[in-house]
Amino acid sequence: MKVVITGAAGFLGSHLVDRFLRDDHEVIGVDNFVTGSPENVRHLADHHRFRLVEADVSAGIPVSEPIDGVLHFASPASPIDYYELPIETLKVGSYGTHHCLELAQAQKARFFLASTSEVYGDPLEHPQRESYWGNVNSIGPRSVYDEAKRYGEAVTMAYHRTYGVDTRIVRIFNTYGPRMRPHDGRVVSNFIVQALTGEPLTIYGDGSQTRSFCYVDDEVEGIYRLFMRGDANPTNIGNPVEYTVADLATMVLELTGSSSKIARQPLPADDPKVRRPDISRARATLDWEPAVPVREGLARTIEYFKRLVASGQIGSRTMASAPESAKR
Repeated sequence: MKVVITGAAGFLGSHLVDRFLRDDHEVIGVDNFVTGSPENVRHLADHHRFRLVEADVSAGIPVSEPIDGVLHFASPASPIDYYELPIETLKVGSYGTHHCLELAQAQKARFFLASTSEVYGDPLEHPQRESYWGNVNSIGPRSVYDEAKRYGEAVTMAYHRTYGVDTRIVRIFNTYGPRMRPHDGRVVSNFIVQALTGEPLTIYGDGSQTRSFCYVDDEVEGIYRLFMRGDANPTNIGNPVEYTVADLATMVLELTGSSSKIARQPLPADDPKVRRPDISRARATLDWEPAVPVREGLARTIEYFKRLVASGQIGSRTMASAPESAKR
């Protein structure tokens, strides 16, 4: 197959590019490098089945050749990013999704939307099933991301029902692993960088809020299977094993051997108290569930960040104040 992947130079998008290339598909990556980095795909610079196009998908997608799939992963996905780029986040979730769907419709290609567990908001159902409609504050500071993704799901289903576009929707839960940006405000990268540089680990609130952390290799495999053999209904892809943020901090300190202390800050507005996927649908339809235990995944991620520290790419700095529950 030949597929277009938007957000191809991002954390998750770049791993997805690798997964498609591994099975001998051809990939056209699209990114404007606002939150993605060319470094994430530099190892593919001479790959004969990969091409990287610099473009803002909110303004259009400069691809006219025949393709078989469009996977829309472009979006700020960290609280720091979508708090600083609220309009851009809304545009890529609305205009960007429209452009991707128009391309898929014109090419009779399959369309895949990277949605998020943020569509469940601060959930009143736990764990969260795909049938749950969510508890989202539509005018809160997080709404620029939450509602952009909810709109993306709505327009995807509209194109599916109205024009017969072959569509997929994945709801991604907290994903972590190599190629995360060191200071992107996500809890795993925050904790690891702070531990490795001797800074206090920042916990928002009392640390009792829970998250379910999925290692990037597992997440990408679930996404790949959903694209290849899923259906149009939204599907949760995440790790159903739940940890408190305080437990995660303890684990990171143990695995790094750090003597960093804990620093507490107020819980940001609308930060979800719990987050855990029900993956019954993924198990039944995709024969998928995560295989990498959190401790093992954290150890791999720590080694990645250790290399960045050793190379001087990460120095000690105060982490920006932001919620810790971004998904991708």
